[in-house]
Amino acid sequence: MGHAKHRRSAVHSAEYEYLLKRLRDARRRAGLTQVQVAKALGRPQSFATKCELGERRIDPVDLQRFAKLYRIPLSFFLPRKRDG
Repeated sequence: MGHAKHRRSAVHSAEYEYLLKRLRDARRRAGLTQVQVAKALGRPQSFATKCELGERRIDPVDLQRFAKLYRIPLSFFLPRKRDG
């Protein structure tokens, strides 16, 4: 029973949570709404919302489409590795 507060972290790793945050940040920087994004990608209206909330798993092809739409490199979504 005491695991309820850890359920989300069990579903999404810290790296995936970072990706979701960056996905929201990128859309906002591009000045687009979730509805505009879904329309531009030819997806249902709820697509961008579900992706950003982690309710829909983002596959690499979709991630590339987001990057192209937002005019940013794919690496924007990935945690930076530290040297050493």
